[in-house]
Amino acid sequence: MSKERDITSICARLAELEAERSELNKQLEEAQRGQEKIGGRGDSPMTANSTAAEKITLFRRLFAGRPDVFPVRWENRNTGKSGYAPACANEWVRGVCGKPQLKCGECPNQAFIALSDNVFASHLRGADPGRSSGTEFVAGVYPVRGDETCSFVAADFDGDDWSTDALAYVETCRLSSVPAALERSRSGEGGHVWIFFSQPIPARDARQLGAVLLTETLERRPELGFASYDRMFPSQDTLPKGGFGNLIALPLQRRARDYGNSVFVDTNLLPYRDQWAFLGSLPRLTPQAAYGLIGAAEARDRVLSVRMPIADENSEEPWRRLPSRRPPPERVTESLPSRVKIALSDDIYIDRTALPPSMVARLIRLAAFQNPKFYRAQAMRLSTFGKPRIISCALLHRNHVALPRGSLEEAIDFTGQFPPDHVQYRYHAGWYSRSKGWRPFGRVYTQSDARS
Repeated sequence: MSKERDITSICARLAELEAERSELNKQLEEAQRGQEKIGGRGDSPMTANSTAAEKITLFRRLFAGRPDVFPVRWENRNTGKSGYAPACANEWVRGVCGKPQLKCGECPNQAFIALSDNVFASHLRGADPGRSSGTEFVAGVYPVRGDETCSFVAADFDGDDWSTDALAYVETCRLSSVPAALERSRSGEGGHVWIFFSQPIPARDARQLGAVLLTETLERRPELGFASYDRMFPSQDTLPKGGFGNLIALPLQRRARDYGNSVFVDTNLLPYRDQWAFLGSLPRLTPQAAYGLIGAAEARDRVLSVRMPIADENSEEPWRRLPSRRPPPERVTESLPSRVKIALSDDIYIDRTALPPSMVARLIRLAAFQNPKFYRAQAMRLSTFGKPRIISCALLHRNHVALPRGSLEEAIDFTGQFPPDHVQYRYHAGWYSRSKGWRPFGRVYTQSDARS
């Protein structure tokens, strides 16, 4: 009888705990929904019908950058050239402005115009009342502040496959629980994926987060390529001497919107019906969440996943590094094909038609390394323009991965995940087997044969 009472008591207590747990989960969900809102989430009060002041407040909060100067777009109607330059009250003033002989960052007569509500309003309208009638106004932002922090990181995608690349990156963000917004660029021929932070974080950490997400995207879409690491905003960890860092054009410019560009789109590349409601409901990533993702990637050596420069000062135990300075490769967990073919000609050609994307991504990393010139310039606070962060010697063909011939030994080692009889090496003039090495066809002639 006592045992029955104990069972009844335990069951009742478990029911109470389950009810309490359910209630706490509801409270937690409500707290999480309200923690990182920007003007609300789900039922956002921000809409296209909100006041201009409310829209500008939200816009400034999201796209915050360097406050004391901003870039503005210029266009030469005679030559068709265009670009961006720091907005300056002394621009082209005779006897004061030093352009084009002097860079704006070196000019002694700088009178840069600070970001203001009027600047944002003019950008959103597409015209500046202070300029001549018919002149289009497009503003940008320098992401890195004077203290070398930033409020967002954005990845830039262009080329014929920009939408496929951008959507793959957005999917990586979703899988990593990182809120992201895809914007079709001003030209309509590219896209930006924006990630906003709830508090400014160091530019280096923001770029690390962007690199982590790109590396994970490469695992599923190796066609993305390493050039994507150079198309990130901000593009440097620290500000160059006398410079402003790279810039990015602000979205939602009126005239571009009239053509369906510079707007935020969904996974079907269709613009959100209410752009302001979308931005108002978009959560921002906390620094703690960003650092957690970066730390987990660093522990697995998956920030860039390519060999380090010669001077690896961040390695606590450099003597444990492999001679190639590359971490031991992780085993591929996806299903592998029954056979893989490798042909040696001007390059090493590996048939990739049946290989999983993660293995293709790791193959191209065999012929990639971090550019020491990039890190040297960055350490000296010089411009990194024209210096790619990663140099890749691999090529992706429709059905093959092409690696330099010097990568043959590493390629052979990499295929160690396959059973020995499932790897077929074909030389241009012979065959290769692991047990017998290269066996050429026909006779190999020597110099003495040639003389006779």
